[in-house]
Amino acid sequence: MNPGTGAAIFGCAGVELQADEAAFFRSFDPAGFILFARNIESPLQVKRLTADLRASVGREAPIFVDQEGGRVQRLRAPQWREWAPPLDYVAQAGAKAERVMYLRAALIGAEHQALGIDGNCAPMLDVVGDDTHPFLKNRCYGYDPKSISLIGRAVADGLLAAGVLPVMKHMPGHGRSHVDTHHDLPFVSVSIETLRGSDFVPFRALKDLPLAMTAHLVFTAIDPDRPATQSPAMIRLIREEIGFQGVLMTDDLNMQALSGSLADRTRASMDAGCDLALHCKGVLAEMEEVAGQAGSMSEVTKARMSRALAFRKAPALDFAALDAELKVLMDQVHG
Repeated sequence: MNPGTGAAIFGCAGVELQADEAAFFRSFDPAGFILFARNIESPLQVKRLTADLRASVGREAPIFVDQEGGRVQRLRAPQWREWAPPLDYVAQAGAKAERVMYLRAALIGAEHQALGIDGNCAPMLDVVGDDTHPFLKNRCYGYDPKSISLIGRAVADGLLAAGVLPVMKHMPGHGRSHVDTHHDLPFVSVSIETLRGSDFVPFRALKDLPLAMTAHLVFTAIDPDRPATQSPAMIRLIREEIGFQGVLMTDDLNMQALSGSLADRTRASMDAGCDLALHCKGVLAEMEEVAGQAGSMSEVTKARMSRALAFRKAPALDFAALDAELKVLMDQVHG
């Protein structure tokens, strides 16, 4: 399957694809697209938008969304189901957390499939700690790296079973962030031995997944000068020590944890070894700036993207039965 040529993932400005956006996408041929709340109005509208995005590049390009549950979900009531924050949901499920989170992910995936969305920026594999910033904390699955690995696997499996590509995040671990990376750059000063025994564990356990997203954090034990997204040393660690060989995209380049112009941010990320630049804002002039520095995918990235797209399978699930099972399990834990 053609993975595209432009080494970026882009959004669009509103609920309809504009002619100038379509022309830009046709020319640059981005690896994929991402939707946000500004792009979502109704099921019929989203389905039309996803079809138009794919038509602009002439192929079945992957279309992603952040649908974690809780604060971070772009598909909301009344048209779509509201989900509790993952950390709360896992706590409620207790010993049944793996199965419950598998079912939840599969049902989220079913909603995606009905709209033409086939990628979800999940599972969250960040390990919660004492200093985890509130913007991240309840989006995570827990405090123990081993249990996070198991629940993360269940979420990934649920999405894949529903025909949706999972994007694990935020490599190599965001849980030690004590500030919001939308506004500030966090510095993590623990030893690499500590990171190996905690933060890296879930990512190592799920290193076979097709896609991952970086973290905009500085890990001083590995690279004291650059955030992970822009650190050649960190990207090398992700590839060689953690062992991830899939598609590595940046977190959103508009976050203020990064400095410099968008062109600078993009170039530094690509030079460090990221496969794709992620730009979420949907501003055409900004996308053109990112595209100018992201350029075309390397042959290595094209091969990784082809392998990732091969993970997309037509779902063969009885979603009504899964929904009923989830209700029974959650009634039991609440009862």
